[in-house]
Amino acid sequence: MEPIDTLSLPPAKRSRSDQSGTRVVAAIALASALASSTPFQDSVIYCYDLFEQILAYVNFRSSGPEPTETPLLSDKFDELLDKFWQHITLSHSAVHEAILMLDPQRFTLFPIKYQTVWAMYKQALASFWTVEELDLSRDIVHWKSRLTEDERTFITTVLAFFAMADGVVNENLVERFACEVQIAEARCFYGFQIMMENIHSETYSLLIDTYIDDRDLKDRLFRSIETVPCVQMKAEWMIKWMAKDVPFAERLVAFAAVEGIFFSASFASIFWLKKRGLMPGLTFSNELISRDEGMHTEFACLLFSLLRAVPGQDRIMNIIEEAVAVERAFVQAALPVQLLGMNSDSMVQYVEFVADRLLQSFGAPKLFFATNPFDFMELISLEGKTNFFEKRVSEYSKANMQGTSGETAM
Repeated sequence: MEPIDTLSLPPAKRSRSDQSGTRVVAAIALASALASSTPFQDSVIYCYDLFEQILAYVNFRSSGPEPTETPLLSDKFDELLDKFWQHITLSHSAVHEAILMLDPQRFTLFPIKYQTVWAMYKQALASFWTVEELDLSRDIVHWKSRLTEDERTFITTVLAFFAMADGVVNENLVERFACEVQIAEARCFYGFQIMMENIHSETYSLLIDTYIDDRDLKDRLFRSIETVPCVQMKAEWMIKWMAKDVPFAERLVAFAAVEGIFFSASFASIFWLKKRGLMPGLTFSNELISRDEGMHTEFACLLFSLLRAVPGQDRIMNIIEEAVAVERAFVQAALPVQLLGMNSDSMVQYVEFVADRLLQSFGAPKLFFATNPFDFMELISLEGKTNFFEKRVSEYSKANMQGTSGETAM
């Protein structure tokens, strides 16, 4: 079926008695067309309940000798149909995105068509590491004898979030992005990212298992998505942005915010320990993981730049502002007391600083105009650069890995 020109269809607020039936028929026709266009086969599935409610209303209105229309039902009908209409219209525009369209050549990697995407995959590949490379022997001594109780509580909450977060990120990759994005170069990157998120998750689980002796506390931390309110709040926001009805471009922005904003304060807190010469195993793993997550954020921005239809600046700013509000609440809950060189106000300022950089990466203006309050964070970059390593660099940058860039490229 040929795509329907949505602009020629009746507007949402036209006369219900004359147009509602036409709109329902047109909506069903458009949804049916979309249903055959991978990756939008979920359009009809997502709107199944809306179909039932809309058709039930139509049946109610047309029943009886003299059909009547109550304001309540009338408003409900408009609300349901408008929601459905918005969904299928957005899906219809997304069908024409090159990176989301089915490509019969997607099963063959060469020739490389998207050189910048391929280059990021090779950059990620060159940065491979495993949890076996970490040495936590000195951390145990520091944890027990050199950290205060408040510091241990704060770092414990950070680790609880991290242990959960990578699992949610992977869920989104496996269930959404890796299925929706059709170009082979991006699928290579996502495949490698999924593996690295598994390594991150294993690392944080190992850290909790190593530092925490209390079995009940350890169990609570491993179930932080259910047991730690400030972690649960962040998880709910992440899961909300996995919903099928949200346009791909908006979900791309949201998960860039997850890896670029939700992780920023937690990364900074661990680099704060590094500045003080504490917890070398934890801080080294933080260097590796923050570099990886910065690369993942940069990749989201790269894919966003390849989209034809993107959200307006106001919408992008709204998503980022939402993420900052959630992260602000997390910081204030996780860091209720002032620590040496670290407090919730300066941490929130750092989150806003990172958010402004991310906004600019999406072509939107700054929102917070915050400066970086942490001098120690100038030593590292959350944008995927690798110049902050101090040891064993060669073990994590595989020789000549980045040299093979597909010389048969178009």
